[in-house]
Amino acid sequence: MTNIHVKHQLSATDMNSSALSSSDVLADIRHLKQYFPIRGGLLGRVVHHVKAVDDISFQIHAGETLSIVGESGCGKSTTGRSILRLDDPTSGEIYFQGKNILELNKAELKRMRKDMQIIFQDPFASLNPRQTVRQILKEALEIQKVVPRGKQDERIRELMDNVGLRPEHVDRLPHEFSGGQRQRIGIARALALEPRLIICDEAVSALDVSIQAQIINLLKKLQKQHQLTYLFISHDLGVVRHISDRVIVMYLGTIVEIADKKSLFDRPQHPYTRALLSSIPSTKRNQPKERVQLTGDIPSPIHPPSGCRFHTRCPFAVDRCSSEVPELRTIHEGHQAACHLIS
Repeated sequence: MTNIHVKHQLSATDMNSSALSSSDVLADIRHLKQYFPIRGGLLGRVVHHVKAVDDISFQIHAGETLSIVGESGCGKSTTGRSILRLDDPTSGEIYFQGKNILELNKAELKRMRKDMQIIFQDPFASLNPRQTVRQILKEALEIQKVVPRGKQDERIRELMDNVGLRPEHVDRLPHEFSGGQRQRIGIARALALEPRLIICDEAVSALDVSIQAQIINLLKKLQKQHQLTYLFISHDLGVVRHISDRVIVMYLGTIVEIADKKSLFDRPQHPYTRALLSSIPSTKRNQPKERVQLTGDIPSPIHPPSGCRFHTRCPFAVDRCSSEVPELRTIHEGHQAACHLIS
């Protein structure tokens, strides 16, 4: 049997950064499942389910940036949409500020939504092409009635200034802006209601690299100014390393590792995490990077493998991996991984 032995000594700084009390918890996601039905036959009966998210649990702490990474189709975006109830989960519990949002009625959910906002991946598709920036930003203010009508224009000018856009451009349409400027409008819309949690769903992946850096720096500045909490969804590990406090690694609808940024990037535990990190290009000229090569294709979320879902591609897999689901357990303080071979 092949074992992956891991023994690390945490510094005082690492322990302090990872030790978060329950009072810091802004959102608590418990056993979340999101299955999408596949219908077939003449009667359109449900014949299968796509298990996009399959029994995941984690917490989001106030003021942090928690990132979710993984390959396309692993369930990152579905997780974010489920937390916001843009897609109602199949089962599980989602507590936000102590309330289970899955039990809220429409009126209660509407009030809760002002505290949870989202920045979408495509800044053009997420903006109404027939509305001016003023109309886009004013819409949220009017629906939630958080700003008196007489002060809405003042609030809109303030939002434009906060995201680095010229206030006199509020009467332009989205197509008159560049991609980076459109994403700034999306950020301004998310900020309009002064939320506590913003879900950034691949918020910079559609932008040029130079613009990505500007948007990331803007998000960090706004987080400090407005005491924001981010759930940052991305497949770009370079961006994740720059912005994150903690990182969740997902594979085929499940969580395989959770850790603070430094621990994850310096001491990855799960073989899948190691493979992801090895794909980051090295910037050190004379230090070649060891690459972890994965074999095979990603299995179907309709019929996921038994046991550990990664075992069909894992270079260290043993018989136990194909029959027993590994528990997400604590490896050392603030660092959890789901692998039978970690001791």
